[in-house]
Amino acid sequence: MECLLRFANAPAVATISTLRFNDKSKTKKHGVLLRAKLDGENDPLLQSAVNAASLRFQETHRPEPLFVDPYAGCLVPPDVQMDLKKYSHHYCLTTKFIDDKLLRTVNHMDGLKQVVLLTDGMDTRPYRLNWPTSTIIFDISPERIFKISAEKLEGVGAKIPRSCLFLHVPLESSNIQQALRAKGFNGNRPSVWAIQGLPVMTLASFEDVLLLVGSLAMNKCLFLGELPAWLAETEFGNKSTTEKWMDKLFMSNGFGVGMVSYKEVASSLGKELAPGYYKNILFLAEQLRFSDDQMDTWRRELQRVEEEGDEEGFEEL
Repeated sequence: MECLLRFANAPAVATISTLRFNDKSKTKKHGVLLRAKLDGENDPLLQSAVNAASLRFQETHRPEPLFVDPYAGCLVPPDVQMDLKKYSHHYCLTTKFIDDKLLRTVNHMDGLKQVVLLTDGMDTRPYRLNWPTSTIIFDISPERIFKISAEKLEGVGAKIPRSCLFLHVPLESSNIQQALRAKGFNGNRPSVWAIQGLPVMTLASFEDVLLLVGSLAMNKCLFLGELPAWLAETEFGNKSTTEKWMDKLFMSNGFGVGMVSYKEVASSLGKELAPGYYKNILFLAEQLRFSDDQMDTWRRELQRVEEEGDEEGFEEL
């Protein structure tokens, strides 16, 4: 079963309504439809994506940057304000953390490598990271933002690494799980999933994300990134309560999870964390269940050994 928030390009006034997405014969009534204005100033999704690109642009021009994003400049206004203080922004620390974890993970995969990015539509990771050969990168993001980004990136000559493949799956797809499969995603192959920037409007929306990842990611695959802190519905700073909430939320969807400290990330990189409140929680989770594809494969093999009376094969299962 696959459900996820969905964003449509229509009326000038933002409205929210419940959607239903189907996978096979199963149904779940989760998801949020956000209809917003499409001009730059009044499109909150576009503004959020541009703001994130601005942070990457500023980080790139710091004396000792955490990372270099050579393409962020084409995504931001020419008069973007530069803030090169000594502090490292939480968003940039998260970007570096995700970059490193993604590359370490895919470099330890044999054969086909699958990366799924849940983004704001302006993620430049497919272009700027040194992906190993045979990496397939799937980007799930609002289509209108992705199209704006893709046009600008093409204009500056951004290229995907040779022998890799980059595929976009619109967040507006009626069935994202089906759309991923149609583009070649294989739930019997290792994958790594990252979320940064994907619009999450409600707790149900994030549960839809967990449902999607849990259905497609193989056992022991990683899921990492940020989720909005307000989803925890607890007082910010009450780490113990938030951790319990996180454990319950992720475990109920088949994941083991740990909160990642921004301060510890900053310290490990020799950086000083910017003071003040940050609206997200950084996490690293591991899939504890089998993907739907793995379960289907197991059932077919079980049926085979039963039909053939293969006792040795039955014991192996």
